[in-house]
Amino acid sequence: MAFKSKAVDSKNVFLNLLLCLLAFYSLFYMIGSVCFGAFRLDYFDGRIPFDFKTKPQDSISKYLVNLLSLELTYFCSGLVFAAVVKRRVWDYALTVTCLHIVITSLVMLEFPVAWQWWVALGGGLFLMICNGQLIAYFACQDD
Repeated sequence: MAFKSKAVDSKNVFLNLLLCLLAFYSLFYMIGSVCFGAFRLDYFDGRIPFDFKTKPQDSISKYLVNLLSLELTYFCSGLVFAAVVKRRVWDYALTVTCLHIVITSLVMLEFPVAWQWWVALGGGLFLMICNGQLIAYFACQDD
C-alpha cells in the first residue's frame, strides 16, 4: 500500500497560514465583541485573545467572556480553516495555536502558566481539529 501525497509549494503554505491566522484573530475579535455586549461589560478589552491573567475570583463575567470567546473562536476557526486549506486542517490548527501561544507571551510579557487557560486552549484545539477535519473530509471527498 503506497502513501499518496501531493507536493505543496512553500509559498502556498505560507499564504494559507497567513489567511488562517488572519481569520483566527478576526473571528476572535468579532466573537469577543459579541460576548462583551451579551454580558454587558463596561469596556471592550482589546487584549481579549491574549488575556490569560483574568481569574474567576476577580471578575466572573470577564472570565466567562474570555473563556466563551476562546472556545467559540476555536470551534468556528476549524470550519473556516477547512474552507481555506481543504486538507491537513490539523496541521494549520496546531501551527496557528503555537503561533497564538508565542504572540500571547509577547503581548502579555510573560509565559502563560494558568492551568485553566491551557485546558481551555487544549479543548478548543481539539474542537478545531475535529470540526475542521470532518468538514474537510466530507467537503473534499471528490478531490
